[in-house]
Amino acid sequence: MTASPLPVINVAVGVVQRSDGRVLLAERPKGKVSGGFWEFPGGKFEVAENARRALVRELHEEVGIEPQTAYPWMTFDHAYDSKIVRLHVFRVLSWLGTPHGREGQCIAWEDPAAVRVAPLLPANGRVLDALNLPPVYAITDARKYGVSSFMSRLEAALDNGVRLVQVREPWMTIEQLTHFARRVSALAHRYQARVLVNGDVGVAKRADADGVHLQAEQLMRLSASPGASFWAASCHRPEELAQAAHLHANFVVVSQVLPTASHPGRAGLGWDKFSAMTDNCSVPVYALGGMRMELLAQAMHYGAHGIALQSEVWKSGWFSV
Repeated sequence: MTASPLPVINVAVGVVQRSDGRVLLAERPKGKVSGGFWEFPGGKFEVAENARRALVRELHEEVGIEPQTAYPWMTFDHAYDSKIVRLHVFRVLSWLGTPHGREGQCIAWEDPAAVRVAPLLPANGRVLDALNLPPVYAITDARKYGVSSFMSRLEAALDNGVRLVQVREPWMTIEQLTHFARRVSALAHRYQARVLVNGDVGVAKRADADGVHLQAEQLMRLSASPGASFWAASCHRPEELAQAAHLHANFVVVSQVLPTASHPGRAGLGWDKFSAMTDNCSVPVYALGGMRMELLAQAMHYGAHGIALQSEVWKSGWFSV
């Protein structure tokens, strides 16, 4: 979090999202600070107060709903001239009541990728960027299937809704990896999906990928962002998470959460340790290790944005995201 002599104001924020992906935005009432600006509903709370209880109170007071499913998501600071606002952001996926402006303010259901209302409070841009990350991060496995068969499986996964892919094939030469990543990127871009290349910014650029995914040891050697506008990193320890947040990674992957067949001797963090490690993280987190689609809601309950998959996603007959 930001170290500053300015006062810190804690704010609980509810990203209320319908099943069609649209999110609820509310206009700040005229006469209030920043009146006329649009924001995700929420409000201030004292540090001694529980953020979730504050969220419930604020959503009732502002838009007349009672959250039923509210997942912790991100906590980050936004600096203004006279204060630091610390936003404790929750994703609210089910609720009681019909949202309406209880203070006479306008509300709108907006597509996170194409928000029409304006102006937005500046901190909300970071939330919208995170909302445009899909729930599943698919990691390639061409060695298991062979490149030709894998490309068919990739196309099927894209048809089923995969929109974020990591090219990770450590067995390939640089030339092979560049050629393979170029093929993956070309196919993925037909579906408006994004592609990151594991470990090599140069290969990512030559392959027309969207960015790079850094390994933890690469992350810890950085003193600035890695030269890609869209990038992520693998993290296994709190100090790696802190480094990724400090350098403004777009997201991180935390592993190993559960036991896996590829690492039978490793117990994994377990959900409680995963939650403790990622609590108040300022960037979206994907859980990796032993993940299956039916664990997505559980991962979100423990603070994950989504799950990273390498095995299940490429199986024949895999179901839609």
